[in-house]
Amino acid sequence: MRDLATGILAIVALFVVLVAGTLIAKSRANRVEPVDALPSSTADLQIKEVDLEEETRGVRWRLKAEQALMYEKEGQTKLRNLAVQVYEKERSWTIVGEEGDLYQNTKNVEIRGGVVLTSSDGMRLETTVMRWDAADKVMWTDAPVILSRAGSVVRGTGLKVRMDEEVTTVSGRVRATFVPGARR
Repeated sequence: MRDLATGILAIVALFVVLVAGTLIAKSRANRVEPVDALPSSTADLQIKEVDLEEETRGVRWRLKAEQALMYEKEGQTKLRNLAVQVYEKERSWTIVGEEGDLYQNTKNVEIRGGVVLTSSDGMRLETTVMRWDAADKVMWTDAPVILSRAGSVVRGTGLKVRMDEEVTTVSGRVRATFVPGARR
């Protein structure tokens, strides 16, 4: 679970940096035509087909999103159909979701709808919503979670990852099935 906490911290931190950098860079670019399927007439900035890649502190990351809508007055950016890939020296992480919000003042993030986090070492986390509290460096959800790796599965009704302490807690009624001899 220590590797999980470290990996999740890296993903969330890079995601926040990526989205903030994207918003700053794109806020100075030309405006993009609105997407008809989304109610975006009040967005200050609209970006279709977001595809950004950058390297920060030796970690390469890439963000793809179908659309980003920036609301300056509310201090919020909405993302649709997003995928973030983080490449570290020894492994990589991918997190996908149907939609997400970045709160610019607090740098808090929420990803919703079919949220799946996978790592190159075989760990997979599934839930419906994942939140990042930047001030406390805590990733959490109060939605059911499924953690799986090499046939072992842990299910719970919530999850909290305290990055500074490298502690991961699966909460609620927890059910775990471990495969003998599987790497944990």
